[in-house]
Amino acid sequence: MMAESTLVLGLDPGTAITGYGLVREVDGGLQAVDYGVITTPARTPLPARLQQLYHELTALIDWRTPDSAAVESLFFSANVKTAMAVGHARGVALLALAEAGLSIAEYKPNEVKQAVAGYGGADKFQMQQMVAALLDLDALPQPDDAADALAVAICHPQHVALPAPDRRVGPRRPPRQASRPPPQRSRRRAPPAR
Repeated sequence: MMAESTLVLGLDPGTAITGYGLVREVDGGLQAVDYGVITTPARTPLPARLQQLYHELTALIDWRTPDSAAVESLFFSANVKTAMAVGHARGVALLALAEAGLSIAEYKPNEVKQAVAGYGGADKFQMQQMVAALLDLDALPQPDDAADALAVAICHPQHVALPAPDRRVGPRRPPRQASRPPPQRSRRRAPPAR
């Protein structure tokens, strides 16, 4: 498990709506500290929307002082325009997190679903129900973007507790030494070509 009373910031980035969720892990249990969305006005030029997202994320990080962050990976769908917009927002979010000095993990949507619902193909409603149950919330978290961000935050401590080979915390262990040396193989030289 992570250190006692660890606060994780989960993000579900988007240019129009970015969901955030702060989850505290205390004595093996999870508690929702805060969640919501950062919205940017439609018809505002993209650079201004990204700037607003950056400033609001930075203010949230400064106010809540999370210990680490988790961001949902980009999911490529058939809509390239949407994927590009999400990519812009992810870049801004990653920059804000990195400048705050936070350790950052990224999780694919199916990894988050597996960690929260136990099934990588869970739908939005199943995810909201599980997030509410795991965090002991009185109602389903709304809007969807905030629920997704809480799910990302819930996923993070599970992956840190049981690191995958590509997400190890700290230095890698040296390779195991064999208990006995491998058998010697004779090396035959190929006969000279004639």
